[in-house]
Amino acid sequence: MKTQLTMLLLLAVLLGRAQDQTVKDLKNEAAKSIAKDPKDTVQKTWKLGGLFNLNINQGSLSNWSAGGDKFSFSINSYLNLFAFYKKNRSSWDNNLDLAFGMTNTTSLGSRKASDRIDYLSKYGYALSKKWYAAALFNLRTQFAKGYAYSKTAAGKDTSTIISKSFAPAYVLLSLGFDYKPNADLSIFISPFTERWVIATDRNIAPLFGIDSSKKSKNELGAFASINYNKKLGKAFTFKTRLDLFSNYKQKPQNVDIFWSNVLTAKITKYINFSFNLDMIYDDNTQNVNPAKGPAPQWLQLMGIGFAYNFSNK
Repeated sequence: MKTQLTMLLLLAVLLGRAQDQTVKDLKNEAAKSIAKDPKDTVQKTWKLGGLFNLNINQGSLSNWSAGGDKFSFSINSYLNLFAFYKKNRSSWDNNLDLAFGMTNTTSLGSRKASDRIDYLSKYGYALSKKWYAAALFNLRTQFAKGYAYSKTAAGKDTSTIISKSFAPAYVLLSLGFDYKPNADLSIFISPFTERWVIATDRNIAPLFGIDSSKKSKNELGAFASINYNKKLGKAFTFKTRLDLFSNYKQKPQNVDIFWSNVLTAKITKYINFSFNLDMIYDDNTQNVNPAKGPAPQWLQLMGIGFAYNFSNK
């Protein structure tokens, strides 16, 4: 009988120890941190974002001895949206710039201050760490009518329509190579580029080198596009783009230039200082003053106003 009791006590002790060890093992397993396999990490393929600026200025004078317009008001808006895709060897960059502004004064009335639609899309396939085989598409045009202002022999103000909505429109399709030495700089070069200049109104078509009997013209040439986007410290951002096009069919030595610059400085979360400077040169575009020959076109805007940055997703 004593032997049986001894055996039962020994069996109970062994079972108790086994249960304690099982509980301890379960606790240890629960306390362990799970290490994530680096291969399971999913890389972001899209980078999305943008910037919206709205600058408003107003002034009025009454019995002001220094002179000036009784009333002036101007508004300028700028929207930039971008979507960048990258996966394995493929990359796809999309950028859209929209700008429009008006100014109104007592003596001059309402006039357009800025007007731009510019969409750039570029696909690249990596050949090496810095070089890509690439295809590029660009559309550049405007929203509203544009006027050239002058005075009659009697001294009265007069205006002439020199552009309209989507007239002119520049459509460019290019095959070439893209060099990206770092995340801030991209240099695209192409020996084979098709460009179409479109003006649906035959009355203004000749102002952009288009035959009056046609609504568009086709050009074949070499193209280069340099894009640089750099954040300078915590507050400043500088963005510049330089496009160069040489038409093989007509005066290839006369290179067409499109150069855009935007400098922004963050003052507060929703207040920005912005400075824009654009330059265009195309010897087929008639001078605003018909008595003069082709010349560079300049647009400069500067202001402080509301700004909103779209978060990257």
